Parts: sequence; structure tokens; C-alpha cells
Amino acid sequence: MFSSLRIRNYRLFFLGQVVSNTGTWMQRIAQDWLVLSLTGSSAAVGITTALQFLPMLLFGLYGGVLVDRLPKRPTLLATQTAMGVTGLALAFLTLSGHVQVWHVYLAAFAVGLATVVDNPARQSFVSEMVGPGQLQNAVSLNSANFQSARLVGPAVAGVLITGVGTGWAFLFNGLSFVAPIVGLLLMRARDLHPVERAPRGKGQLREGLHYVAGHPELIWPIVLVGFIGTFGFNFPVWLSAYADDIFHAGAGGYSLFNTLMAVGSVAGALLAARRGTARLRILIAAALAFGILEVAAALAPSFWLFALLMVPIGIFGLTVNVTANTAVQMGTDPAMRGRVMALFMMVFMGGTPLGAPLVGWVTDAYGARVGFALGGLVSAVAATTVGLVLARVGGLRLSVGWHRGHPQVSFVPREPGEQKERLATAV
Repeated sequence: MFSSLRIRNYRLFFLGQVVSNTGTWMQRIAQDWLVLSLTGSSAAVGITTALQFLPMLLFGLYGGVLVDRLPKRPTLLATQTAMGVTGLALAFLTLSGHVQVWHVYLAAFAVGLATVVDNPARQSFVSEMVGPGQLQNAVSLNSANFQSARLVGPAVAGVLITGVGTGWAFLFNGLSFVAPIVGLLLMRARDLHPVERAPRGKGQLREGLHYVAGHPELIWPIVLVGFIGTFGFNFPVWLSAYADDIFHAGAGGYSLFNTLMAVGSVAGALLAARRGTARLRILIAAALAFGILEVAAALAPSFWLFALLMVPIGIFGLTVNVTANTAVQMGTDPAMRGRVMALFMMVFMGGTPLGAPLVGWVTDAYGARVGFALGGLVSAVAATTVGLVLARVGGLRLSVGWHRGHPQVSFVPREPGEQKERLATAV
């Protein structure tokens, strides 16, 4: 489960991210709560989330082209420094009492700009640290790292917000970037697995898009995570509305919801690390379960039932993320990985600027329950549709029968063909 941590460079990276990710989650909670406190509007929280992910939608593919051209470690040093400075600036404004909602909007947008390059660079750099043999394990542990921070970050942020204010959470986040920067500086360059960088040239963006379009095992998982990222992952909007309007639980309830979801997410990531494979059938099943559970949570009548449902939602949501991420990385040529992962993250995160304001408006107009249920319904329908498309493109058909006295549902080959055989193996 933890085999990639034996590699020194990855271990330094992992430990730095533990600290930084905790600060990131503290800032996310504090940011959403500050906007809600300043405006009283779920739509404003949605706008903040949208602004943070809008740069990924607008410039994500160009970020991938840059990442394929640039050395990954110096690039990450620059992006991590930029995000740390943004956190410190927001801390100064908040602690000095001068913060306004447009300041938060601007900070969210600035972080989003840095993420355009930082995200595909981090995704691609993992393979350079651990090599192809440990890639699945390292990707899963990265997700476990990020989600483990959700156990600590929201809890600490809730204590700070209720005790001394949101500004201290922003300050901790800004300072937390020292850890990954030091980790990157301490790495041994000779231990990395270098990947030949793409030369500067015309048509590289178009080349990346054509590459993905020609591989069904890449394009359809990306389509699925696009729908789920746009409509199913708007938790800042929903959970803040449930804590404030439905259950009247305040910042403590909001932190609890995020913490319980993190418990499930960590479990999902560790299970993925132990599983060792990234089959598309697991992706489809997890996405379907994720959507159904969101609908169930939307209808939950009590605070504690809603809170407990955050755990399985976290498990299946993280399984979708890790499985899709790993399947796409492992199915991509290393020279194209920056562009492909930029497209993956652009679709997954960049859809939020489209979905978050819409979900925020639906939540304000019709209530949190309707908004949450709508997101779950769209996710479930997308999972079902993409699953059927993959089965058809892969030359598979649904087989229902009995095995050792138990019902068994599986996909079996329908017709031969090299491309279909490759996709069928991935499924």
C-alpha cells in the first residue's frame, strides 16, 4: 500500500504536500465561510469557487503545453511560491479588517492561475519521481495525502474561525507552502526518471487533442469526470447551505461535513493504492454509486444521517478521481502526459466555473436539497451513459447469469478487433 514511499524524492514530495494540503483545506473552508459571512449568499460562494477554477477552463490546455516543454521541478518551485504569497496577502487583508468580497474573488482567481501550470506539472512529476512501476501506487497515495489533509484542515479551520477568525487560517496556508518548496530543493536530480521534453513548436495543443480523441480509453473517462466535476462536486455550495440553512449548525457543522467526507476519501484512496489496477468498470460503478448517494443525502431528514452519508460519498467520489486519473496517466505516452493531464484537469476542475454558479443559483432559488439532488442525478445519468458507450465501443455486451449459486453481471466480448480488444482490456 505504501511502497512508493521507499523512494526518497517522492517521500520528500509527499511530506511537503502533507503540510501544504492541510493549509489548502484550511483556506478553502475559511474562504467559503468568509464569503458567506460577507454576503449571506450561496451564489456568492459558487462565484468564488467558479473564479478559482475559471483559469483552468480558459487556459488549462496551454498550461499542459508549457508543462511538456518545461523542467517540472523549477516549474513547481515557481507555482508553489506564487500560491503561498497569495495566501499571505489574503491573511493580511483579513487580519487587518480591510477584506472585502472582491478581495476574496481576486485571490481565488490568482490561485486558479497558478494551478493552471501547477496541477499538470505535479501530475506529470509523479512519474519522474517514481517511474512507471510505482505510478498507480503514488497517484493513489497523493490522493490519500490530499484527502487526509481534509481530516485536519477543516477541523482546525473550524476552531480558528469560531475562536479567532478566518485570517489565521489564511496565514497558516500561506506559510504552509514553505514545506513543499524545501522538499523540492532537497531532491536528488540524479534519482529522477527524466522524460524528454517536447520541443517548442506549432500545433502542439492540437496534437494533444487529436491524441486524446483517437483513444477511447482516454476520452470517455475524461468526459465522465467532466460531468461529475461540473455538477457533482459542488460541495462548498451545498455543504455550507446545509450547515447554515437546513440544519443551522454553523461553521462547526460545515467543518464536520467536510471532515467526514475526508474520512471516506482517505479510505477510498488507500483502497485504490492497495488495489493496484485502474479498470474502467470500477470507474463507472463508483461514479454511479456516487450519484445515487448524493441523491440519498439530499433527501436525508436529519443532521446525523446527512453527516454519516458524507463518508460513502467521500469513498466513491475519491475512487472516481483516482481511478480516472490513474487510467488516463497509465494509458498516455510520457511525451504527451502534460497535455493529456492538463485536459483531464481542465475538464474535471474547469467545469466548476460553469456548474458552481448554476448550482448556487438553483440552491438559492429552490433550496439546498434540490440543488444537491440535481448534482447527484446528473452524475448518475452520466455514469450510466458513458458505461454503455464504453461497452459498445469496446465491443462488449452485458452478460447476466449465475455463478456458484449467485447472480453475476459482467461484460463479455461481442466482436473482435485490435482497438476494441485494447479498450475491452481496460474495461
